[in-house]
Amino acid sequence: MKPVTTILFVLAAAGLFGAIGYQWGVQRTEDRGQKTENNVKNEPARKILYYRNPMGLPDTSPVLKQDAMGMDYVPVYEGDQAAGSTIAISPERVQLLGVKTEPVQLRHLTRIVRATAAIQASESSLHWIAPRFEGWIRRLHVNTTGQQVAKGQPLLTVYSPELQSTAREYQLAIKAGMDDLAQSALQRLRNWEVIPDSTTKVPELGNENLVLRSPINGVVLEKNAVAGARFAPGEVLFKLADLSTVWVQAEVAEQDQAILRVGQTAIVMVDAYPGTLFPGHVSFISPVLNPQTRTVQVRVELLNRDNKLRPAMFASVQLSSEKSPATLLSIPVSAVIDSGARQLVLVKITDGRFAPRTVKLGQRADDYVEVIEGLSEGEQVVTEANFLLDAESNLKAALGGMGKEGSSASSPVEQYDPSGQHTPAEHHHDQ
Repeated sequence: MKPVTTILFVLAAAGLFGAIGYQWGVQRTEDRGQKTENNVKNEPARKILYYRNPMGLPDTSPVLKQDAMGMDYVPVYEGDQAAGSTIAISPERVQLLGVKTEPVQLRHLTRIVRATAAIQASESSLHWIAPRFEGWIRRLHVNTTGQQVAKGQPLLTVYSPELQSTAREYQLAIKAGMDDLAQSALQRLRNWEVIPDSTTKVPELGNENLVLRSPINGVVLEKNAVAGARFAPGEVLFKLADLSTVWVQAEVAEQDQAILRVGQTAIVMVDAYPGTLFPGHVSFISPVLNPQTRTVQVRVELLNRDNKLRPAMFASVQLSSEKSPATLLSIPVSAVIDSGARQLVLVKITDGRFAPRTVKLGQRADDYVEVIEGLSEGEQVVTEANFLLDAESNLKAALGGMGKEGSSASSPVEQYDPSGQHTPAEHHHDQ
C-alpha cells in the first residue's frame, strides 16, 4: 500500500502548488489593474479616450491590455490626441511612391523675384527743340524720324523777323552809345537762347538765317518740322533722345516688394537676344501701389551698349535679395502643407511612420523657407508627399487628431469610436 500512498501525496502537493500559483497570478493582475486605476484616479480632470500600442503600431483598445511582448498599452487622454497622430505606410509602399525627405538645416536664404517690364528712353536724356520766338522754317537738315544725330549737328534753318530786328536794334544801340537799349536787346536774345548767357557780343545777322543745332548725341524720336511751315513760340519741332542709357520699367508684385531697395543689382533679359544678360541697378521705386494690378513700379537703369535695347521693347527683370546675414533654420518650400489656418509639415519618425507638425514660418527664398518654431535641426521632413493624395483619408485623420477634442488618429487605417467599435476610415482612392 506504500506506493499508492506516495502517489496520492504527490498529487495532493501538485494541486496545492497549482492553487497557490493561480491565486498569486490573479492577485498580481488585480494589483496591476488597481495600480493603473489609482494612477488614473490621481488625474481626475483627464479622461482616458482609449489605449494605443506602446510600440506605435496601428492598434487601439477601449480597455487596458498588453501586447505580445507583455507591455501595457499606453492611455491616450482627452487633449493629448496628437501623441498618436501618425501616418503609417509600409516601407515598400513609401519606396514605390517615391516619397523623399530632406533634413532641416541652417542655410543662407536668397530670394529671387522676376517681373515683366518694358524698355523706354531715359527721361533725363530727352531734349525738345522748341524755339522761344516766332518764325518760319527755311530748310530741314534732318528730315526723318529715328535718324542718328551728333552734338552740334545742324537740324534746321529758320527765319524770324522779330529775331533779326532785335539783333539790328542791339547793333545800332552799340554804335550810338545807348548802353541801356543795347543791354535790353542783348537780354532778349539771351532769353530766346539765341546766344549763351556769357556772350556779350552779337554776331552780324543782317538778312542771315539762324541755324538750330542738336544739343546731344542721340536719335530723333519725333519730327514735327516741315520745310516752309510757320512755327509759334514754344512749339516742339524735334524730340531727341540719348539712348546710351535706357530705363526698364518693371512691375513687381505687391507681396515681393519687401526685398526692393534703391541701388539693388538687377538682371534684364529680352526675347530679341536670348541668353544675353544686361546688368543694371534699381534707380527708383514708386511710393504708390497700382490699385488695378496690385504691383509696384520699379525703374532699372542700364547702359545700352551697341544700341541693342530699343524703347517699347518687352523685357523681364530678375531681382535678388541680399543673402541673410546669418544662417537660418530652413526647410524646402515643397515640404509645407498650408491649410489656410496653419502651416504643417510631415516629419519622418521611423521608416514608414510620419507625424504632422505645426510650424511657424519666416522669410522665404526661392526654394526654401525659414522655420521659426516647430522643428529642430536634423529632423527629416517630407518634400515629395504625393502619397498623401493616395491616402487622403489618412492625412485627414491625423490632422483631425491634432486639433479636435475627443477625436483620435492613432491608426492610419481606422479610427476608434468611443462606443467601443472600430470604424474604418473613408478611403477615397484605390491603393
